[in-house]
Amino acid sequence: MNKYELALVVSAKVDDEVRNATVEKAKEVITTFGGTITNVDEWGKKKLAYEIQKMGEGFYYFIQFDSESDTPGEIEQRLRIMDNVLRYLCVKQEA
Repeated sequence: MNKYELALVVSAKVDDEVRNATVEKAKEVITTFGGTITNVDEWGKKKLAYEIQKMGEGFYYFIQFDSESDTPGEIEQRLRIMDNVLRYLCVKQEA
């Protein structure tokens, strides 16, 4: 099992319920493909470095998880088509 971190930027224009549902769906995708979530950091609303889809702010989440090496590709494939996700990045953490 490898350690990974998923950085997730969710649209600031949606309600709290929709935003929380989006993060829960991302967590569900991780567990569906055999990942085990170890930590979730919510950084809150931050200013983006540049506008994305005419938005200047987004909610940042960092989800750490353990999984096999093929899981991050599957996760990114599912996140790519989620409506309220502005950006995502899944990286392997060094031991």
